[in-house]
Amino acid sequence: MTLKQNTAQKSKLHPKNLHNDHYDFARLEENHPLLSKHTYQLRGRTTLDFSDSDAVIQLNCALLKTYYKVDHWQIPDGYLCPPIPGRVDYIHYLADLLQRAYPDRSINSPKITVLDIGTGASCIYPILGQRCYQWSFIGSDIDPISVNTAKQIIAANPGLAKRVKIKQQKSPAHFFEGILDSQMKIDLTMCNPPFHRSLKEALSGNKRKRDNLQKNRLHNLSKSVNNLNFGGQQAELFCQGGELQFIKSMVKESKQFAHQVLYFSTLVSKTDNLNAIKLALKKVNAVDIQTVKMHQGNKTSRFIAWSFLDAEQRRVWKKPDLVKKQTN
Repeated sequence: MTLKQNTAQKSKLHPKNLHNDHYDFARLEENHPLLSKHTYQLRGRTTLDFSDSDAVIQLNCALLKTYYKVDHWQIPDGYLCPPIPGRVDYIHYLADLLQRAYPDRSINSPKITVLDIGTGASCIYPILGQRCYQWSFIGSDIDPISVNTAKQIIAANPGLAKRVKIKQQKSPAHFFEGILDSQMKIDLTMCNPPFHRSLKEALSGNKRKRDNLQKNRLHNLSKSVNNLNFGGQQAELFCQGGELQFIKSMVKESKQFAHQVLYFSTLVSKTDNLNAIKLALKKVNAVDIQTVKMHQGNKTSRFIAWSFLDAEQRRVWKKPDLVKKQTN
C-alpha cells in the first residue's frame, strides 16, 4: 500500500472519524515508541508495512493510546487484530442511526446500552464506543481465551470497567439467549460476523488481500502467505454456512427479543448476501430495515440494521414517563 493510497483509504471515513487524515506518525511514535521499529520513509514521508501483522498491532496500540486513552492493549498471537479506522466508522454510523431515533436526546451517554456479539480478544468495539460516546457495553464471545483477554484489557484501563461487561456465550447456536435476560433493554446490538465457510476459504481470502497489499508497495517485504496478516481464530474467521447462514440465524433469534432491543445490526461483507438477509428479515416481520454504507477509499463496507418496533414505539423507547402519560 503506497502512502497516497493509505491517505485516500481514510479520506472517505465518517466525518467524525479521527482518522480521516493521514496518520501522524511522529505523534504516534512519541506516544508508543515500539511503533518506530516498523515505520520507514517513502517519498519523504513516514509509513509502514500494512501487510505485517506485528506492524498493525503496534499501530493499533499507538492509535488507542493517542486517541482513546487506552494504555494497555494486548491480544494473543493469532487472534484478530482489527483496523481501527474502519472499526470506529461502524460506531459513528450506529450513532447516527441512534440519533435519528432519538432526535430530542443526547446519545453521548452511558445510559445508551450496546451488545457486541463476538467481541473478540481485542474488545475493540466496546473500547471505541465507550471512549467516543460514553456508551455502556456488553461484549459476548464463545471463545474463553477471547473472553479472558477482553476482561484483562477492560480491567487494565481506567474508566472501562464500569461501562463494559464481558460475558461468555456458552452456546455457539445462540446470539442473545444466555446473554440478555428478560428484563434487559438494549439500544443497539452490533456484530462483525465470520466471513468464510471454511479455513481453506479464509486462507484463500487472506492470500488475495495480502497480494493486493503487496502489489501496491514499492518497499516489498517477504512474508509467509499462510501467516494471516490480521490474525484470527476459527470463530472469528469462519463458520458453517459462512456469513449468510450466521446472519440468518441471528435474524431468526432476534425475533425472540423484539421488544428488548431498539435496533439490531450486523456488518455484511458480501453485497450478494443482502437480498437473502432482507428476505429473512421480512419473514420475521421486522418493521424497519436499513442498510448503511461505509466507505474507506475504494472499499465500500456496510451494515444492516433492523427493528421490530414501529415509529411510535421507537420514539418513546426508554421513556416510561412518556408512555405512562399517553396511556392515561
